[in-house]
Amino acid sequence: MYQIDFSHPSSIYFVGIGGISMSGLAELLFSSGFKVSGSDRSRSALTETLESKGITVFYGQRAENITSSIDCVIFTSAIGPDNPEFIAAHEQNIPCLTRAQLLGQIMKQYDTPIAISGTHGKTTTTSMLSEILLRADTDPTLSIGGILKAIGGNMRIGGRKLFVTEACEYTNSFLSFFPKIGVILNIEEDHLDFFKDINDIRNSFRRFARLLPADGCLIINAQIPDYREITKGLPCRVVTFGAGPEADYYPADITYDQSGHPGFLLCGGNVPPTKVSLQVFGEHNIYNAVAAAAAADLLSVERSCTVQALHDFTGADRRFEYKGTIGGVTIIDDYSHHPTEIATALKAASRISHRTLWCVFQPHTYTRTKAFLKEFAQALTLADKVVLADIYAARETDTLGISSENLQKEIQALGKECYYFPSFDEIENFLLENCINGDLLITMGAGDVVKIGENLLGK
Repeated sequence: MYQIDFSHPSSIYFVGIGGISMSGLAELLFSSGFKVSGSDRSRSALTETLESKGITVFYGQRAENITSSIDCVIFTSAIGPDNPEFIAAHEQNIPCLTRAQLLGQIMKQYDTPIAISGTHGKTTTTSMLSEILLRADTDPTLSIGGILKAIGGNMRIGGRKLFVTEACEYTNSFLSFFPKIGVILNIEEDHLDFFKDINDIRNSFRRFARLLPADGCLIINAQIPDYREITKGLPCRVVTFGAGPEADYYPADITYDQSGHPGFLLCGGNVPPTKVSLQVFGEHNIYNAVAAAAAADLLSVERSCTVQALHDFTGADRRFEYKGTIGGVTIIDDYSHHPTEIATALKAASRISHRTLWCVFQPHTYTRTKAFLKEFAQALTLADKVVLADIYAARETDTLGISSENLQKEIQALGKECYYFPSFDEIENFLLENCINGDLLITMGAGDVVKIGENLLGK
């Protein structure tokens, strides 16, 4: 594998530079003196930010963008072997790295790299820990899979002591990392276009845990079924979090205020139980906060600092994000695209005062929709009324004979009112005609469904 010499900055080209992670890494290298350029399919807020910093961005991916002056080309897992820039780089024998391999090499430049993994909750937990470390004045370098208001983006370039990043299991990308502190929030079936089954996924997380050095630490959710299978034989310290005192860290006396925000006593860490109140919704965020607090304790952050930062945290972009109110209808947007995430988000929404809970769901990928068709239907019944958009294909081209109409039939068979429209315009017009004062509308999915709420607020 090609090794970047960080003491002698070179020329790095990013294919797909506008991605949430790629753009942050491009910015980090540019700030370190590297000559950075790249391409993306279309202009976006992220590419415009890169250009404003002096980074060259090509729109459209073409072979002629790859020149002999480039020392290394970075690809994401979404780039296939038929990509013209991929082909050109290999024809010219230019060294190539995946995004994960680059991120792994960057992590080795820091004293304490921290990688937060799990099927769900990575962005929120990474953001929570980031807020804590910022409040503690630790000057962390942060790479987040979403936009964090506290830093005005997805990347913060700080000192060389702490590096915090998300660690995604898809295509085993997190196995290219070099963490000293690792977090495993949960393990469930997902990305079945890559993994064979849950056992294959668990094996991947087990391999991730093995990356931790003897002087490192793994923070793991003790509610993961047979979690000791993951931790068995690890040379590093293991810290658990969970629902009760059998875990090293756990919440007690959970309550919810009138707005639906949770509060709890944070127990663990050899300090007295500490009252925590959150400004984000849902039981899942209690456990995200506990995991972030456990990591903060490892980094010797004062508990009072952790508690204040968690209270001040208002969420990451597209994670149960309040978008606005129109005609008395409250609009929230959420990134959930897995049945467990959907159920969790809708349960959180149910705690907010409302007349009718509407969910506009955009399924993400044909593979996931087909694999979890019945589970999606069951989760969506937690809304009062469901509206479906077309499946967001993302990286996929094969429909597998599945569509949103299949999901609509499953939901209707469960006795739930469900509508399907093939265009966002039709969905928006339907909602304008049917949502009334006091209703709660949540747009949900990992695609571009967020535009529906934003368009409604603009109408």
